[in-house]
Amino acid sequence: MTYKDLKITIYADGADIDGMKEEYNKGIVKGFTTNPTLMKKAGVKDYVTFAHAAVEAIPDLPISLEVFADEFDQMEKEAEVLSAISENVFVKIPITNSKGESSIPLIKKLSAKGIKLNVTAIFTIKQVKETVDAFTMGTENIVSVFAGRIMDAGVDAVPMMKEVNEIIKSKPGTKSLWASCREVYNIVQADESGTDIVTVTNDLLKKLPGLGKDLEQFSLETVQMFVKDGQSLGYSIC
Repeated sequence: MTYKDLKITIYADGADIDGMKEEYNKGIVKGFTTNPTLMKKAGVKDYVTFAHAAVEAIPDLPISLEVFADEFDQMEKEAEVLSAISENVFVKIPITNSKGESSIPLIKKLSAKGIKLNVTAIFTIKQVKETVDAFTMGTENIVSVFAGRIMDAGVDAVPMMKEVNEIIKSKPGTKSLWASCREVYNIVQADESGTDIVTVTNDLLKKLPGLGKDLEQFSLETVQMFVKDGQSLGYSIC
């Protein structure tokens, strides 16, 4: 299998405009997501300026932009601002705020307004069901399950994602998303589970062409790397 054989839609996950443009121009990714943590890492100083720049750089693909507020009334205001930037924007709403209070009432309210939503930080089937139930019929939405982090907890996310893909069928226009990829094989797992979208960092995207690589050749290249690096250090054992 190569990356061209994958059925799943690949989104790039990041907040560096130059990096986003680079992946956009390659033509592999079909959408983009970001979040406050990635923006902090990328040194974004003005969110609204960044959002407009991202939409200008990538005018014809979906971009998910997350609210920053922790209070639901302010989240609603931010969602309206972000949604108005472009019809390609999906507004990311966390499944709870930092106090553990459910975002479901807000999700219902925003969905009823026709705002495209990407509900994020989902870890359980219960959260998936509540989220999908909250969507207004006929709206476009994404359910982002943090499968990579779920597996960090020692839980196999593949059966869960298969169940998620059945749940979302009740609301046509809703897509499932496998978030927090840790390795290229996670993309394969997401694809095999029937998930609609997988988010991948630029670092992982660089490894994607290696999918399906001959392992004998990979072994040789690894040894060659060790030899080259050892020689560059000038080490001598005897």
